This record gives sequence, C-alpha cells and structure tokens, in this order.
Amino acid sequence: MMKTASLHALRPSQKSRSVILYEYPFNERLRTYLRLEQLFRRLGELMAREHPLDHHYALVTVFEVMDVAARADLKADVLKDLERHKHQLEGFRGNPSISEAALEGVIAQLDTAFASLNAQSGKAGQPLTENEWLMSIRSRIGIPGGTCGFDLPAYYAWQQLPAERRQHDLQGWVATLGPLAEAVMLLLRLLRDAGLPQKVAAERGQFQQNLPQGRTFQLLRLAIDPALQLIPEISGNRLVVSVRLMRQEPGGRLVPSSDDAAFELALCA
Repeated sequence: MMKTASLHALRPSQKSRSVILYEYPFNERLRTYLRLEQLFRRLGELMAREHPLDHHYALVTVFEVMDVAARADLKADVLKDLERHKHQLEGFRGNPSISEAALEGVIAQLDTAFASLNAQSGKAGQPLTENEWLMSIRSRIGIPGGTCGFDLPAYYAWQQLPAERRQHDLQGWVATLGPLAEAVMLLLRLLRDAGLPQKVAAERGQFQQNLPQGRTFQLLRLAIDPALQLIPEISGNRLVVSVRLMRQEPGGRLVPSSDDAAFELALCA
C-alpha cells in the first residue's frame, strides 16, 4: 500500500536549487521509469492539496499511470532490475570499506519492493478497472470539457465532498499503484547514486565524450547553472554522448549558443 508518508516523499523539494538538473535516459525502459516517477511525484503533490480541482488532476494522473503501466512487460522489467541490483549488492558483502548495516538495509528494501510488486496480480491499477464509476470518468476525461457536471453528475457530487473524504478515497485508489511506485523510485535512487559527477566544459556551445567500452550506461545527468540561461540538447548511444547548448530567444525559439560554458555531468550504469 502506498502510504501518505510515501506520497509526501514523492513531492518535489521546496528548497531553491542552485542548478537545473537534466536527465537523459539511454534506453526505453529508463524512459518509462522516469515518466512514472514524474507522474508519481505529481500525484503526491496533488493529493496533499485540498481543492477539488487538484483532486481532479490527481485522478487524471492516476489514469496516466495506468496508461504507462499498461505495457505488458513493465512489471517483469522492474522485477528483473530489482533482482539485478540485489545480486550486485550481495557481491559487496564482507567488503571492509562498506558499511554492512547500510548494505543489508538496501538489500532489505530491494527484497521488500520485489515481494510487494510480485504479490500484485496483473498490471498496476488493474483493480481500478473493475470500478465502473472510475472507468466512466476515465472514458470522458480525455474529452475537452468532458467531465462537466451535466456529463458526470455523480463525479460532480464527489467533488463537493469535504477534502478529507476526497483524500481518503484517493489514497484507497492509489494504494494499488503503491508497489510499482516504491520499486521504481528505489531503482532510480540506486541508479543515480551510482553516477559520479564531473566538471566538463563545452567549447563554443558543443560537448562530446566517448563512452568507456565494456560498460552499459543507462542514464546521463547534467547539472547547469541557470544564470547561464542555456538549455542543453542531449543525444547519445552506447558509444558516445553529445551535448549542444542552446539559448532561448524572446519568442521561445531555441538557437545554438557559441559561448564556452561549464557544467557537471554524471553517467549512471
């Protein structure tokens, strides 16, 4: 079950950030994980609020998660990644430079996430498809203005309920997504922790780096000072990664920058 505390943990930090962090996934599986993470973070933010409009968009987000999770092999991919991380970490047992307690704690988290997700039958959110009322909302939510009071009077009545009642209902519906959320967030945290940031320089707005052979990187993380007012366009494959820095004109159009600039780069395997 996705607890309220877990949802709060998914909410973005309110602290001002000194850099803008961009992430680039090297494979489709990571793209799916990052999309799910964004949706779960949004869901945690919206559920904590009290306005009916926030709870409407929380339901929209639940349906978006269900759409992303509808991919047939997603659950198998997540379980496989949890197992892979566990086997990798078990290889560090007995290493004097690693805290045994911390290592066992992470392995226990992986075991818990695996057991919770594996025990769930079907795809994430599948029990919600048996709720006719929710599915009536889902069928109209993609229609512009399709959830007006005259279209869905029962949904309109639900939006008039006290915030605490709406939050309670949302928590019950979201609970079926909890095992997937916990597993994806754990996998992404472990992956990000594996990357070591390094300072690099782009000459005349261009940066390119050959990737070490024999290693398969899954995620690139790029941190840049917002004061530079530069936007990175990232591309890459298993051999090379390229970054082109762009500058946004007043009308929104992006144009290549010819300035030298420094930023931090981390490759996560």
